[in-house]
Amino acid sequence: MSSSRPNILWICTDQQRFDTLQCYGNPYVSTPNIDRLATRGVLFENAYCNSTVCAPSRGSFLTGRYPRTVGLRKNGQNIPDREVLVTKILHDAGYTCGLSGKLHLSTCFPKVCHGSERRIDDGYDMFHWSHHPGEDWPTNEYSQWLRAKGKAFAPRPIDGCEYVVHGPDAEDHQAAWCAEKAIQFIEAHEGKPQPWLFSVNIFAPHHPFDPPESHLRKYLDKLDEIPLPKYTEGELDTKTEFQRKDHQGAYGNPNLYPFSRMKDSDHRYLTAAYWAMVGLIDEQVGKMLDALERTGQSDNTIVIFMSDHGELLGDHGIYLKGPHFYEPSVHVPLILSWPGQFKEGIRVPALVELVDLAPTLLEGAGLEPRPGIQGRSLMRLLKGETDTHRDDVYCEAYETMRGKFAPGYSIMVRDSTYKIIVYHTRHEGELYDLAADPGETVNLWNSPEHVPQKLRMMERLCHRMAQTVDPLPERLAPW
Repeated sequence: MSSSRPNILWICTDQQRFDTLQCYGNPYVSTPNIDRLATRGVLFENAYCNSTVCAPSRGSFLTGRYPRTVGLRKNGQNIPDREVLVTKILHDAGYTCGLSGKLHLSTCFPKVCHGSERRIDDGYDMFHWSHHPGEDWPTNEYSQWLRAKGKAFAPRPIDGCEYVVHGPDAEDHQAAWCAEKAIQFIEAHEGKPQPWLFSVNIFAPHHPFDPPESHLRKYLDKLDEIPLPKYTEGELDTKTEFQRKDHQGAYGNPNLYPFSRMKDSDHRYLTAAYWAMVGLIDEQVGKMLDALERTGQSDNTIVIFMSDHGELLGDHGIYLKGPHFYEPSVHVPLILSWPGQFKEGIRVPALVELVDLAPTLLEGAGLEPRPGIQGRSLMRLLKGETDTHRDDVYCEAYETMRGKFAPGYSIMVRDSTYKIIVYHTRHEGELYDLAADPGETVNLWNSPEHVPQKLRMMERLCHRMAQTVDPLPERLAPW
């Protein structure tokens, strides 16, 4: 196997919105290491996930296929055995593949998943699994790691806010364990000719919001300076039933971050905790980048930093996620670096999707894309050979939790000026003029003046739905 094939360090956080990094314009959060990665590579200003929740999004970017096509449309489902991950393709081409943290391509609910997550032939040779920090499974390697240190995962309540807890110390946090496993893998491959891929799937900054006390403390002295969520009283009157329900409590649960009953200080504490977790992530990214440099592997390694989807964090009067397609939910950070191959220090405004990552990695490894892949390689953008990619981006949600989202089938299409969301089987929808209303406060779905724009975006949406038709099986003859 040629040693010229790049290694791949694939860092994916969980539920991290795009505007949480200094390099994406956040003036409150210090992220020097991720910013360092951006100065060495390409920052995508308009990257979008293809589902608003974990499993469908991950099934999509790991296969290069849309959630509808993959058949993994919602959390709690199992990815079909027929699907082929990009890690499997790379493994069969000679890569050694490893993972730390979550995978979440199958059911990860303790009452159903008793041992650990069910796996298909995913190509991972080393599999250090920890879906989340809690001790729900004996196979949670993070829990084993803590016990070996004489410790346990035991978040502690804090004074001042019932919605935030103190998590483990920084060196004991799951993010630190994920990075440690990656560093051990990187060090073990120093000087070896065989290429490798390592997936670092950190659970943070996903709820429950549990930063180390040391990291949260940095924000508490300036708590009053933290901005409140972007919410306009009364804006939900023209929005969907799902949003009005989740305003009373995330996922329709009145006891889970009920925005309508929370105080300003609660909102600021939650934002502080979320940002503190991002700061912890940044430190771990720095340690992994340092390991690449220390072992002489930095120049031949593609590094990806991204998240599977975003987090509303109180914007529009809602916390967490669901069948909601606001920018904080669907717009994610995406940074790629490969010294000497990708442009350095550039920002790409083109619209891109996470489904585009799998074909990009295959092209970087000198491999042909699998026929079933639907994403488009980002390579020409990364090399500075073009500044255009897609006319629009597409996202799906199929959450149907009984009594909460059912029937919640919905689809979003966004171009450079408008966004439309259609809810199947329901007489509801959303239309936003992103130029006049970038905060997506005013729903124009029922506006007579915007019928032409609505029809144009409906046409776009129909075209994008047609493009999710599975290209498999291949056509072998003209008739």
